[in-house]
Amino acid sequence: MTRTILSSTNSVKNENSQDGVIWMTSAELLLHPVRLRIVQAFLGDRELTTGRLHELLPDVSTATLYRQVTTLSDAGVLEVTEERRVRGAAERTYRLRVQDASVGPEQAAELTPEQHRQAFTTFVAGLLGDFDRYLARGDIDLGRDLVGYRQTAVRLTDAELLELLGEIGAVLDRYGALPPEGRTRRLLTRIVVPAD
Repeated sequence: MTRTILSSTNSVKNENSQDGVIWMTSAELLLHPVRLRIVQAFLGDRELTTGRLHELLPDVSTATLYRQVTTLSDAGVLEVTEERRVRGAAERTYRLRVQDASVGPEQAAELTPEQHRQAFTTFVAGLLGDFDRYLARGDIDLGRDLVGYRQTAVRLTDAELLELLGEIGAVLDRYGALPPEGRTRRLLTRIVVPAD
């Protein structure tokens, strides 16, 4: 049995397993392309119903969306904040349990090089998907839409890098706390790798 990173008791039901339950790590859970997109849709303290989530991810079939939301909910990545009756059915509103939505350094150290390769490939595929969806909107103007991508090399000691990342995190926390009204939701992505 694989140890789950989210909690030692978290399990995810899988109709293909013999006993109906499988165990998976956070990496396995979150590196599924659709589940990763669902988690990204909830970033920024969003609370969404599956109906609203389907509007944000229209290329994902309803059945797949419901199945993956259930998987994330069963694993404790998503939590129900509200449940109400709509035409006789239960409509649930979910939010992301942010503390469970990533793999930390301790867990990352347990991944094999091949698992890291798969994780990074999935991550990059998510970025490509986000950019493709932007391009598919038509009437593209990167300047007007404030869209950009850039890579910058800096020479820093480990201590300086940690200080820089802390400052960036503090700035992002401050702006991430602004109320959503009148603001456009934007994705900022950070990747740090040695360049030498």
